[in-house]
Amino acid sequence: MKITWSPLSVDRVTEIAEYIASDNRKAANDWIDTIFGLVERLKLFPRSGRIVPELNEDTIRELILGNYRIVYRIELKQISILTVRNIRQILPESDIKPK
Repeated sequence: MKITWSPLSVDRVTEIAEYIASDNRKAANDWIDTIFGLVERLKLFPRSGRIVPELNEDTIRELILGNYRIVYRIELKQISILTVRNIRQILPESDIKPK
């Protein structure tokens, strides 16, 4: 399975990593390595994330990494990473709608 990152998800990862790096660059690099490693496992186990509770759709799932949720969509031959958000934030519909 192929993994694609939406522009929004790339922006979010960048913003979060920059925020972490402002305090601790090594922690930011470790966080980036961890998030990409976690997402890479989806190639073998695409349904390993839980169904996003707000949506209750089998094809839209999320992985939890500390205080962040990685929201993704399972498609025919790929996994699309839709967004990365703090778990305390509301998930806006605009983050998950296809553009």
